[in-house]
Amino acid sequence: MKHYLSIPSPLGAILLRAEDDALTGLYFDGQKYFPAGAAGAASDKPPRVLAETAQQIAEYFAGERQRFTVRLHMMGSPFQQQVWNALVQIPFGEIESYGRLAQRLGLPLGTARAVGAANGRNPVAIIVPCHRVIGSTGQLTGYAGGIHRKAALLALERPAQSLPQQLELLDAAQ
Repeated sequence: MKHYLSIPSPLGAILLRAEDDALTGLYFDGQKYFPAGAAGAASDKPPRVLAETAQQIAEYFAGERQRFTVRLHMMGSPFQQQVWNALVQIPFGEIESYGRLAQRLGLPLGTARAVGAANGRNPVAIIVPCHRVIGSTGQLTGYAGGIHRKAALLALERPAQSLPQQLELLDAAQ
């Protein structure tokens, strides 16, 4: 049975989804791949993992947490699983390009787009840090939750002097 919990965040509402006391989804309201029929869904007796995730997300946005410890169960193809496992290896505050991530996975040249597609299907945003992957030229590309949220997550994790080029330009325009 799927359980849902909507929580507030500085970047808008986040919908959490769990099954069998494991987190299976974390989605920004309105993001690409938002689960159909889940808007407004809530559970009478949500599993403990939803409360734990809500607490850890609040700590993350408060600058008090860099690693998450909630139990995950992510459904995806073997290739997607491989990419998602590599994402959790990117340290807090660091960034990686799609091409370098493909290279680190031992994939052939030219597979950066496939890595980007798998990255975009990550069902547990923030916790599996797909926002830490950027274009090879420093561009903020491809974030299912929206580029503005990707920029905000990177700004939360990175000191201003080491922001990617496009993020520096976004900050300068504000």
